[in-house]
Amino acid sequence: MTTNSDAGRARLLYVEDDPEIAAMTIEMLADAYDVAHADDAEGALRLALAGRYDVMVVDRRLPGMDGVDFVRAVRTARITTPILMLTALGTVDDRVSGLDGGANDYLVKPFDYEELLARLRSLRRAFRADGERRMLGDWVFTPQSNALYDPTGYRIALTATENALLELLSASPEHVFSRAEILAAVFGAGDTTSSVDTYVHYIRRKSVPEVIETVRGSGYRAGSPT
Repeated sequence: MTTNSDAGRARLLYVEDDPEIAAMTIEMLADAYDVAHADDAEGALRLALAGRYDVMVVDRRLPGMDGVDFVRAVRTARITTPILMLTALGTVDDRVSGLDGGANDYLVKPFDYEELLARLRSLRRAFRADGERRMLGDWVFTPQSNALYDPTGYRIALTATENALLELLSASPEHVFSRAEILAAVFGAGDTTSSVDTYVHYIRRKSVPEVIETVRGSGYRAGSPT
């Protein structure tokens, strides 16, 4: 486990067990990033839990815990750092398993270093564009990007009305909003309180029912889904 530290640059966690590939890749990445390297997933997980990183690059095939398991563990810990997975496995099923595990992108080996750097820049731009993050239990809501993320990091796109409703509830998570309050804040003049119930249903159907809590006789408030 090695670290190339420079406080003025973005921090990158790199997980690769092949020493030759690791040495070449670290040399290339070090021009742009403060690189922390781990040669197994267990060591990488300790680094991920102990520090903050701007992006992670993870090999899929690792000894012991593999790359997909590492990504799942990171997402379970509610770490939303963008992750690019490197894989020698080019089949659709292998790529899908990595993305479903919580990775944001993948690159098949052998890869071009310029493409790797470009993909990392793209991931970081997208991550910064998400803006403010609000926690709803183990889920992450980013109102500026109209998105809700489940505990694995999977992104759920919200419509403008769904986003506005969830933004209202999450801004005051302890407050129980009546249907009339939600109607006045989120919906137009032609809508009724039944529209509130309809959009609560839409959000729950896209995510989980617990994302919005029903308070009987009073209305709705932000939930705490797991």
